[in-house]
Amino acid sequence: MSSRRTSSPSGQPTRQSGGDPPATSLIVGTAGHIDHGKTSLVEALTGVDTDRLAEEKRRGITIELGFARYAPAEGYSFGIVDVPGHEGFVRTMVAGATGMDIVLLVVAADEGVMPQTREHLAIVGLLGVEVLVVAVTKADLVEPEWLELVTEEVREVLADRDYRDAEVIPTSVRTGAGLRELADALVRCAALAGEPSADDLARLPVDRVFAMEGAGTVVTGTLWSGTVKRGSTVRILPRGDEARVRAVQVHGVQVERASAGERTALALTGAAVRRGLVARGDVLVTDASWSPSWMLTVRLHHLEKSGWRLEHGQRVRVHLGTVEVMSRVALFGIEEADPGAMVPAQLRLEAPVVARCGDRFVIRSYSPVTTIAGGVVLEPAPPKRKRLSDPERDALDGLARGGTAALRGAAVLAGWQGVEEEMLGVRAGWGGGAFAGPGKELWRMDGVLFDTRIVSEGEARLLRTVRRYHELHSLARGAPLALLRTALPAHAHSRLADGLASRLARAGRLVIEGRIARLPEFRAALSPEEDELSRRLLGILAEAGLQGPATRELEELVPGHPGIGEVLSFLASEGRIRLLGDAYWVTTAALDDAANRVVTELGGEEGLGPADFRRVLPVTRKHLIPILAHFDARGVTQRLEAGRRVSGSPP
Repeated sequence: MSSRRTSSPSGQPTRQSGGDPPATSLIVGTAGHIDHGKTSLVEALTGVDTDRLAEEKRRGITIELGFARYAPAEGYSFGIVDVPGHEGFVRTMVAGATGMDIVLLVVAADEGVMPQTREHLAIVGLLGVEVLVVAVTKADLVEPEWLELVTEEVREVLADRDYRDAEVIPTSVRTGAGLRELADALVRCAALAGEPSADDLARLPVDRVFAMEGAGTVVTGTLWSGTVKRGSTVRILPRGDEARVRAVQVHGVQVERASAGERTALALTGAAVRRGLVARGDVLVTDASWSPSWMLTVRLHHLEKSGWRLEHGQRVRVHLGTVEVMSRVALFGIEEADPGAMVPAQLRLEAPVVARCGDRFVIRSYSPVTTIAGGVVLEPAPPKRKRLSDPERDALDGLARGGTAALRGAAVLAGWQGVEEEMLGVRAGWGGGAFAGPGKELWRMDGVLFDTRIVSEGEARLLRTVRRYHELHSLARGAPLALLRTALPAHAHSRLADGLASRLARAGRLVIEGRIARLPEFRAALSPEEDELSRRLLGILAEAGLQGPATRELEELVPGHPGIGEVLSFLASEGRIRLLGDAYWVTTAALDDAANRVVTELGGEEGLGPADFRRVLPVTRKHLIPILAHFDARGVTQRLEAGRRVSGSPP
């Protein structure tokens, strides 16, 4: 499964150099038809009988998943998952196959390739398991010529499914023939399997839940990614309850932590656990970026020889990890997928699942049940879509490729909201490797990535808004920054407008002065008509002195000028007049003259009240109060508990 492995920039699993032992454990999963000797082969290799249920002993078949540890050579450790082969237990087989690093395909020499052999091969192919080795069992029961024919048949089947280079090893658990060769082949395969990343987000799909004396509730599963430590807190999804990890075991050995790729058992405690609210199909995670979803955007691969159609609206069974959920298939723009085709689609689920970009899944028909398709998750929590635009289709292709292409794909689909870097592990399948930077096609703002096309369109919208504001308000110094935020769609990231404005300012394409933005070439200027009006207003204010009129009074004194407010604001921005107490207009010259008079006649005195100031400034009380507030702000006066103090010198 691609999301369990460290990815290269191309999105392909990294390869270890030939002969070097793997840094962590790998999962080997068996596959093959019922009664072809999978469990017997695992026991011959490991000494562990993985059939633990009484019914399995009685019927001689594997019903549930079985597990064994296998160390064929120094430095090599495998966790073997023995999965059922009977058609009725394919659901369990899918749960075991999901998370495999290597497939051990078992074909009995006396029967050859059977229907479940082909279906299991289809399933592991759909799940993206790239490394496979074949054990032809029961070789001691057939003649050499027959064994050669079966081996050739196996190779033909593998060639049809892109496993043409897989090693095919004849074996016999009774005589021991081929077991050493099979062990060597598995060691060689380990060098080809992708290395799990311990730095990735931790996720453990639960495949078993049981009670154990002294430990309480125990859950088991293959740790797909990351690490889980004793004492850590996990969330149980999809419900979202929390639990604490009391103990950790890997293949029955008590450890402090489990790492990606290891068969893991966790002893849990917590209210949800005590109420029995953890079950097979749940997913344990430690990071807040995980969330359940009722819908997935996917790339579907319709099996060419399934014998089934795959149609828009079809009800199917979706197998993802250890969960099976019913779903409707929503195809984009087509009514039916051609056999063998890979098409984008959405799965409208009947129960929530936990997924990330890059997860593999299998689709089986509703009834009768058979494997008909599979694919890869592209969007783990998408909006509902009926069709795809060309940019969306390209973005989904990027998510399918993985690596840096997936980062851009996630940002494109996030649109104006952008994608937070901490969400890349889920939304882009980023496997915990070093994130060097956004590159040329992405822009980072406060830990959020945006597609550069969004950035370009957003900047254009802001510049158009400022330019239009200049046209409508030629006397204003610039457009309020709050207005720029309305230039972007309502669903845009709350800080995007401010971020783009700062970006434009750094590039010299916008000038930001306080809470105002303007184009670099813009200068507020009066038209001839406005210049005439400004002279009339200045004359009226100069005559009024410190007892200036309000805007409403000026509109009555100079009727027929609807733009009088903008001219007043322009004169104020130029520093020629001031608005006192949000009501009265006074020339700056009059205020400066008044300040000098107050300092000259009252400088250094304290405990002064309004009456003292009215002796120097003969104005009405309604004008005096805002004038004194203005002087307080300038430092001409200082308000104390007992009156005011006047500065000894002009400010």
